[in-house]
Amino acid sequence: MIKEVETEPGVRAIVISQCALSLRYPPAILEKEQNMLDRAILFVDDEPNILSGLKRMLRSMRKEMDFYFAENGPQALDILSKTTIHVVVSDMRMPGMNGAELLAIVQDKHPQIIRIMLSGQADEEMILKTVGVVHQFMHKPSDSDTLKRIFSRACALQSLMINENLKTLVSSLGSLPSLPSLYVQVQQVLKSPDYAVGDVAAIIEQDMAMSAKVLQLVNSAFFGLFNRVDSPAHAVKLLGMDTIKALVLCVGVFSELKPAGHKSYSIKDLWSHSVAVAAFAKTIAMAETDSKETIGNSFIAGIIHDIGKLLLFTTVQEQYVQAVEAAREEPFLLAQAEQQLFSADHGDVGGYLIGVWGLPGEVVEAIAFHHRLNKYPGASFSPAIAVQAADVIYYMLNPDQCVGKVPVIDEEYLNFAGLSGRFEHWLELCKGLQP
Repeated sequence: MIKEVETEPGVRAIVISQCALSLRYPPAILEKEQNMLDRAILFVDDEPNILSGLKRMLRSMRKEMDFYFAENGPQALDILSKTTIHVVVSDMRMPGMNGAELLAIVQDKHPQIIRIMLSGQADEEMILKTVGVVHQFMHKPSDSDTLKRIFSRACALQSLMINENLKTLVSSLGSLPSLPSLYVQVQQVLKSPDYAVGDVAAIIEQDMAMSAKVLQLVNSAFFGLFNRVDSPAHAVKLLGMDTIKALVLCVGVFSELKPAGHKSYSIKDLWSHSVAVAAFAKTIAMAETDSKETIGNSFIAGIIHDIGKLLLFTTVQEQYVQAVEAAREEPFLLAQAEQQLFSADHGDVGGYLIGVWGLPGEVVEAIAFHHRLNKYPGASFSPAIAVQAADVIYYMLNPDQCVGKVPVIDEEYLNFAGLSGRFEHWLELCKGLQP
């Protein structure tokens, strides 16, 4: 049953009921369908024909979701002020307030909302200006199956970000940290269409500690470089901008949080683990896809996949150490101990923080779901798979570094995603990266 409800002049909500996902999930993943019920998505586009086309396309989805439509930014903000919206899908080019400006306001005033940009080929230059604002991009035109996949993932992520237990935990941490300033500077440079490698290198060189740490990482065995790298400019040329950005982000996060030491938990070990998982995840991704975006997001997600641990250890150290010690005593997975103590785990906390920061949706998902692929709403290779596999492989190769029970790969999910038997190949590849 489909009905249209007048919400504002010229704006209608289409309420669609009784439709299942076209994707087929194993039993555990089917729970996701229930999590998508009663979700509200707002589309913003200044072209009435586009909105009409979306309405027709959405009829076939038959979801129990509310769809709202706005023809400009101010109208969208008015709806947001009166209605609980879970996902905003905005066109890029609109008169008055463009999509980037709208989603920047949404990020500031409604950080829990998933932000998706609808863009065409001509928007590539403008897309660079939305880094840090958009969770995902959706290209014109998009068919109904693509919309199903995007909304499935967005609603799963949004469910995480509005989890009441997580909200309570996050509020108890005090103010969330901001993106490292050096990373923001690098992002700003990359928005310029005529930036040069030297511009990024110059920013890194301004901070001696950052420069030294980046060079230390680049020269580690995990990067497999045969010649020593002696300058940030050289590092950028060899490794590429995505890798350098990830390193700057990771170094900045560890530097700015500055957790106090504790005999029960080693930040040095967490750092080493993060670097290794990033290298492993990138290697795994390169073995499965030619997508530079997926490979880059796998590396970024790998290097910050445990940022939730760092944040918890820094802000509620006494309680977090209790979770660490409980995991060791039982033993069971550290994430299980965190759930028992906080009603949320480090993946939840990390995914929430990175979502607020506005990093790519694939990165947020990988962090949020790397300990529970059976809950991940996707049916093919992704950074989430790369990070879980990399994390498991690291602890298989370094069991003494694991707090509590050593995690195992989710074979059922790999089979479901068409990746049966690939884990053994990934393991052999990563063994070759071990120092």
